Amino acid sequence: MELGKTTLLRMIAGILEPTEGEISFDGLTYKKNEIEIKQSIAYLSGNTKLYDTLSCYELLKMCADIYGVEEKKAEERIREISKILNMDNFLYNKIGNLSTGQTQRVNIARCLVHNPKYYILDEATTGLDIISSQIILDFMKDEKKKNKTILYSTHYMEEAENICDRVIMINKASCNK
Repeated sequence: MELGKTTLLRMIAGILEPTEGEISFDGLTYKKNEIEIKQSIAYLSGNTKLYDTLSCYELLKMCADIYGVEEKKAEERIREISKILNMDNFLYNKIGNLSTGQTQRVNIARCLVHNPKYYILDEATTGLDIISSQIILDFMKDEKKKNKTILYSTHYMEEAENICDRVIMINKASCNK
């Protein structure tokens, strides 16, 4: 099996199961506490597709419902996220009509609606314009100040240097089993 960074991140997020070993969060393991762990994680992949026919608001509301966020809290959270990610101008637009940068902001917003403790972000700014990238990087800095844990994968060393406390480089990671 080819083991690269995206595969590793998917295992940490509980999307793929490791063939060996165990992943734990705060002493909890997926085998015993899968739902609890997944409710505390936000996972963003660079190739996540969104429902083009929904408005941004409808998608965020749906995600809040999936995570069991109470109605009033969900409304507050959507307004807060929309402001943070500069989405107010397109919050009620259909996702299919958005630019790449706007779509990525919506993608990140859907990860935030349940106020997770851990963020796993795989190439969050790839292909984005400078303004959209900066909005996302500023958001991550703010979340870091709130003691959130962010596992951030990027090919841009200047981004890593700017926002990360620790940098780990993966080179030629593969497992031939």
